[in-house]
Amino acid sequence: MIKRILFLMAPLWLMGADVNWSGSFAEAQAQAKKEHKPLMVLITSEQCRWCRKFEATTLQNDDIATRINTHFIAVHVTRDKSIYPSTLNAKMVPMSYFLNDDGKIIYKIPGYWGTEDYDSVLDDALRKYKK
Repeated sequence: MIKRILFLMAPLWLMGADVNWSGSFAEAQAQAKKEHKPLMVLITSEQCRWCRKFEATTLQNDDIATRINTHFIAVHVTRDKSIYPSTLNAKMVPMSYFLNDDGKIIYKIPGYWGTEDYDSVLDDALRKYKK
């Protein structure tokens, strides 16, 4: 009976993928190093309407969330409140940083991006990581 319920619920789990955000920058960095994946750092601020739009649209897209969860270790930090390296200086937000295993910035892109464009950003980040 339990197997039948789990089988019937499986499609619901696949719908509405969310980005699996790490709890902190330090935790994400350790996991990225362990799994040999690039680290994606999204920096936002509390008062940023473009940040909220980016979070509510692009990052809620199932394909984008699945790509991030599959190929990156992601962490979402708040400018001026979260603890993260000062080298990730976000003068404008939202800001997406992509780092290699050693914490070196391999790609950064400021601003709000729609789904199709952010998909291309993820491609560029992966390409730069693999170099």
